Amino acid sequence: MTLRAERMRFLLTEAFPPAEIGIEDDSHRHAGHAGAAPGGQTHYSVRLVSPAFEGLSRVARSRAVHQVLEAEFGGGLHALSLRLLTPREAGSGS
Repeated sequence: MTLRAERMRFLLTEAFPPAEIGIEDDSHRHAGHAGAAPGGQTHYSVRLVSPAFEGLSRVARSRAVHQVLEAEFGGGLHALSLRLLTPREAGSGS
């Protein structure tokens, strides 16, 4: 597993058994900005639907994801755009 997206998918799937997961590398949109690296793999959008988020606030969900990906932040990950939903919320278009 060499690509950051693959590592992130593995870590998030282990921590939050997903009903759905999507990870997109947005680094090209941030070229020249703080934290951007020439090789990319610094800025990502994550959409994760998991029953593990039931009963958690948006802030608690975000903190939990950041904690799981802590090592990636130490290794060059700069920014995440997160969409973290329960299956019920995803079904209602929330």
